Amino acid sequence: MYSVIYMGTPDFAVPCLRGLADAGAGIRLVVTQPDKPVGRKQILTPSAVKAAATELGLEIYQPNTLKSDEAYERLRACDADFIVVAAYGKILPPRVLALPRIAPVNVHGSLLPHLRGAAPIQRAVINGDKTSGITTMLMGEGLDTGDILLQQETPVGESETAGELFDRLAAMSPALLLKTLDGLVAGEIKPVPQDDSAADYAAMLSKEEAVISADADSETVFNQIRGMNPWPIAYTEFEGKKFKIYSCEKTQMENPDGRTGLRAVGGKLYYACRDRLLLLTKIQAEGGKPMSGDAFLRGHAVSP
Repeated sequence: MYSVIYMGTPDFAVPCLRGLADAGAGIRLVVTQPDKPVGRKQILTPSAVKAAATELGLEIYQPNTLKSDEAYERLRACDADFIVVAAYGKILPPRVLALPRIAPVNVHGSLLPHLRGAAPIQRAVINGDKTSGITTMLMGEGLDTGDILLQQETPVGESETAGELFDRLAAMSPALLLKTLDGLVAGEIKPVPQDDSAADYAAMLSKEEAVISADADSETVFNQIRGMNPWPIAYTEFEGKKFKIYSCEKTQMENPDGRTGLRAVGGKLYYACRDRLLLLTKIQAEGGKPMSGDAFLRGHAVSP
């Protein structure tokens, strides 16, 4: 079996790590981001990959940078067939990319060249894409520009959130990764260059993007709410405070006056977009707990 240096950080990267371990790959080192302070108390917390690697009894390395001679020598000493990267979060220097005997391979959460970059899954949902998928590729010096090895496509559910698609793509990834590595070892995969003219970029999400625009139509807002779940959660304002919207449903109810914002109709809570109303199914008022729209109306007055 081949040997691997595995690099990853968030939940998305855990299934591939477990898949390699279950398949008997020689995981010589797991590289992940340093522990980070989390929450109000800023408790130093390991990454999801570190937690999984610890459970699996694997050697872990958490450098602040891969550009140092120390990091290079640590990786070189592993003498691995592959470097496998899945949502690691740092650019690999050219001399690190040149280390593996067979290839550096990346697992990416989109059908490249569509949605290169840091947030391909969230952007697919925000864009209203009907399909998504996983790409394995050879790693180069550019951002997700390497030659494509294998791809697997999947439809995006009509009401699927970014978090739900994230979990599905993560679960799909190990089988495609193992097929890729086996194919490279056997010389059965021919890398295909990406069409740069068809490429677009999936920038990291920001909290500023979570605010719902009063000018947006219902399709745009519906996709924004799905794509911002589980972070940072789309929001509007109600009574001068932030009002988060976790989930909603489309309706055929038109907005006759074009005014936007929260609206109560027939005992149900809606968000009125400029064209139609969206039924709010899970919300959170500032200072409160997540709840259904119906439960919110039982304790708050909202204009019809």
